[in-house]
Amino acid sequence: MTALRRLVLAATRYQRAMTLGVRVAATDAEGRLLLVRHSYLAGWYLPGGAVDVGETLAEAALRELREETGVSGGAPVLFAVYHNRRNHIRDHVALYRVAVAEVPEAAFTPTREIREAGFFAPQALPPDTSPATLRRIAELAGDSPPSPFW
Repeated sequence: MTALRRLVLAATRYQRAMTLGVRVAATDAEGRLLLVRHSYLAGWYLPGGAVDVGETLAEAALRELREETGVSGGAPVLFAVYHNRRNHIRDHVALYRVAVAEVPEAAFTPTREIREAGFFAPQALPPDTSPATLRRIAELAGDSPPSPFW
């Protein structure tokens, strides 16, 4: 195989590669929503991240929730799947609902990635909650239909 052919095949694979991530709408018994503040982004977001090789979407949702916040949740329920055109032409994000039965007092410890995590009432969200997070919260509440785009 020629070097040019290898380059064309590699470029084709990159163009066709799809990335897959999850976000988690975790709520406590009072109906408060769990949000995180990253070290590398401004604002507050739903916890989440990439799906690892060999991992189901639901497994990734629970793992990311636990890794980013120290909180464990019940069975994740798929809410919607979105196309995230902002980061990559083939990036998709699955949004899960997760009920949190109990929040340990010392559940969250700041890390290099996540600086803060907290539960917020839907009507008292931090003022710098990200626009995409606000759209997802409105969809979850039934205030707007789910968009196909993140």
